[in-house]
Amino acid sequence: MSGTKKGLIMALDLIEREKALDIAGNVADYIDFIKVNYPLVLSSGIGVIGELAEIKPVIADFKIADIPYTSTLIAKIAFENGAFAVICHGFAGSDTLKAVLDVAEEYGGEVYVVTELSSPGGREFLQRHADSIAMLARDIGCHGIIAPATRPERIKDLRKIAGDMKILSPGVGVQGGDVVTTLEAGADYIIVGRTIYASEDPVFQAKKLREEIDVFLVDR
Repeated sequence: MSGTKKGLIMALDLIEREKALDIAGNVADYIDFIKVNYPLVLSSGIGVIGELAEIKPVIADFKIADIPYTSTLIAKIAFENGAFAVICHGFAGSDTLKAVLDVAEEYGGEVYVVTELSSPGGREFLQRHADSIAMLARDIGCHGIIAPATRPERIKDLRKIAGDMKILSPGVGVQGGDVVTTLEAGADYIIVGRTIYASEDPVFQAKKLREEIDVFLVDR
């Protein structure tokens, strides 16, 4: 990731390949990256990553969390099919993160690590370990962490640990997170899904979010 270090990632948590490609193409001017999760890949096939990558770089949000060997297989499949980056769960431990990072380096890709989920359940177990996970990701050399836009105070805490690492924040829009508050807290990229793809006018919503980010940058 390069440029302003303040940008917009569209999460395509859809199951219809044609709809996903159509929306991605229409909003391409306003987004920096596309994030795909299992629903789209399982319903459309792994090739959809490459198709989307022709529009914008793709982050494969597979939340990799298995033993190192299995995790490397997942990462290789993602990168070989056009992914720019993968997302891992930090609770899987240092051996898994190191193994996935080694794969990413082979492909010139990046690895982002989940600290805590943006949903309420993220408070129950993950939050108590999130700081340690962020430290682990930083010390191993991962490229960034995932921190919740729904809890900007946690982004601030995690930014102190992350240093220069990138912070990607899901939860803006439907989940209640706010663009400006999230960026002010220290996020580099906001991740937005349903607010864009489930709206009646995805282009309008993507453009609106981009304008909010641009105004934030000008004001700073």
